[in-house]
Amino acid sequence: MTANTTPFGVGSRDVSAAEEKLRDYVLEVAVDETTFGLRLTDTADGRNKASVLINKMYAWRGYSGSHHVSADPNRITLTASIEEEIMGTLTLGIDSSAGILADTIFKDEIDRHRARGARVCEVTKLAFDPRVNSKEMMALLFHLAMLHARDIHGCTDLFIEVNPRHRRFYEHMLGFDRHSGPRINPRVNAPAYLLRIGFDYVAQQIQSLGGKRRVHGGKRSLYPMFFSPHEEQGIVLRLREMR
Repeated sequence: MTANTTPFGVGSRDVSAAEEKLRDYVLEVAVDETTFGLRLTDTADGRNKASVLINKMYAWRGYSGSHHVSADPNRITLTASIEEEIMGTLTLGIDSSAGILADTIFKDEIDRHRARGARVCEVTKLAFDPRVNSKEMMALLFHLAMLHARDIHGCTDLFIEVNPRHRRFYEHMLGFDRHSGPRINPRVNAPAYLLRIGFDYVAQQIQSLGGKRRVHGGKRSLYPMFFSPHEEQGIVLRLREMR
């Protein structure tokens, strides 16, 4: 991963005042010979493009229903693009009085963490075009989502609902723990496990492995593909400035 130490943290370009006002910025990161444009998408056009990718990939996996990224102050959608074409997306949901989407079927499990004082959040609507290295994109988008959750919104615990066939990937590659047996997720009409990870563990992994793709690229983990601790500091600073 090629990076520099611009005020934004990693290989960024200047954005216009209009883009800044819309919170629609681009962070450019070069991985090998491919440049990803990582974007916080808070425009109608960006949300529509992300929705197209989500529905395309969900249909390919056999999930039912129509899925759309909506404007919501408690949800943050991030996308990764190559030459302006969105190739990956995920949405971070911050807990509020309305709860999070995972409460629909896992509220009993999540409430146990709320009761101990956890500030919870979730990742939903993951979709990645199979034409690209989705592990690289997933790592970078997850890291940005985690920075928004931990450093901007003060979250401590991240949840994700995953299909049984993907459970081991998240456990092995990111360190999630399983917190339930499979239950039917009505949004996709498919079984799902509830997985959880604490941001204290994430911080430890980033400190140890972040930005060390060349050294630990063969390790069964996404963390070497994350930004380095130094790059992370620059990104957090920029995110705080943009609030």
